[in-house]
Amino acid sequence: MLPVIALVGRPNVGKSTLFNRLTRSRDALVADQPGLTRDRQYGVGRVGDRPYVVVDTGGLSGEKEGIDVLMERQSMRAVEEADVVLFLVDAHAGPTGGDEMIANQLRRMGKTLFVVVNKSDRVNENVVGTDFFSLGLGEPLPIAAVHGRGVTSLMETVLEALPPADEVEDAEAGMNLRVAVVGRPNVGKSTLINRIIGEDRVLAFDLPGTTRDSIFVPFEHEGVNYTLIDTAGVRRRKNVTEAIEKFSIIKTLQAIEQSNVVVLVLDAQQGLAEQDVTLAGHVLESGRAVVVAVNKWDGLRQEARDAFRTQLNLRLHFLDFAELYFISALHGTNVGHLLEAVQRADAAAHRKLSTQDLTRVLEDLVQEHQPPLVRGRRIKLRYAHQGGRNPPIIVIHGNQTERVPDAYKRYLINRFRAIFKLQGTPIRVEFKSGENPYAGKRNTLTPRQEYKRKRMIKHFKSGKK
Repeated sequence: MLPVIALVGRPNVGKSTLFNRLTRSRDALVADQPGLTRDRQYGVGRVGDRPYVVVDTGGLSGEKEGIDVLMERQSMRAVEEADVVLFLVDAHAGPTGGDEMIANQLRRMGKTLFVVVNKSDRVNENVVGTDFFSLGLGEPLPIAAVHGRGVTSLMETVLEALPPADEVEDAEAGMNLRVAVVGRPNVGKSTLINRIIGEDRVLAFDLPGTTRDSIFVPFEHEGVNYTLIDTAGVRRRKNVTEAIEKFSIIKTLQAIEQSNVVVLVLDAQQGLAEQDVTLAGHVLESGRAVVVAVNKWDGLRQEARDAFRTQLNLRLHFLDFAELYFISALHGTNVGHLLEAVQRADAAAHRKLSTQDLTRVLEDLVQEHQPPLVRGRRIKLRYAHQGGRNPPIIVIHGNQTERVPDAYKRYLINRFRAIFKLQGTPIRVEFKSGENPYAGKRNTLTPRQEYKRKRMIKHFKSGKK
């Protein structure tokens, strides 16, 4: 399971700024005004090869009435669910009575805890954090979240305090395909799983939010072992009210990271919503192979079907690599094809690509459509090799590669996908520029090449054949 890291502290100490830094996003609203975060915000971050879930919480003011009580309740529930708690304090303000109150609460909960002294820029490095030893929670760790200073070191320290992540070899992944079934509430995820395995294994009920936690369903089909992960529906944050349902979002994000392939279930009758697009974005960012299943397609009028297809093309164009199926989980229409698509997507995600084949294809693609000129010089792409799998990473070497336009990058990705049959998995292309040892010199030829050049010029001037 992905470790869960909760950010807690008084209002306006920089929790949301640190959240955005850790998740490399701007999902949390940040401004110099206390009390902006009233609900919990979830995101996935990564240091090296270690992913984690971050929970941003509302500020703890110590007030015992009104919305402050509800915010405190939410924050404490986040602490209960977390593996690690980062207690943020303000270096400029120093320890306050509110900090001491929070420290006493956290101490009683017995969690792995780090005191993080934010806004430590422009503060004497020798004394920053010294005052916070009085909280009795160990050595304070100084950072400046707004600039990112000390954040990487902080997370390395935090992750070292956790048990090592389970490593799954590719061979093991191939023996047991883990398939996360994700989507909004009430799109038919549990019904789909029951249809696939042929029995009522998980609770399916016509009420959003029936599934509260991720449910693992192992089964075997035609000699292949699967584990289907039925996840709780992810709805819009403003509609997430019950505390137990809030933590189901964490379980869904963890299920995506644990899976080999994600089946994204959409509801054709409800139409494509913003939550669908956001969840699809999480799946894409995770790098997991994906199959899209549009449920409740039976009985839909042709006008509604055409409208839904248009929505897909406009709003989920970034998943155009995924196989798309229009199904009825209730009646079984097209459900039988999903496991075949899952196997193809997983095989594509783990495919080995030789340097020779990648370089040959790259040369053909460059000849077919050359990169653009940059300041009068042509971008040159020389060779390619595979930098990783699941998802496939293709590393391309050349010169001026940092100037490759996004449109040309998309061209390469689409052509690599078609030629190597990598349907169902995202592809990541990385560019590396090689250093020219003669850069800055008037003559970029080696001495031997220069000698041959002069002899050739002399030869042609003499008129000899």
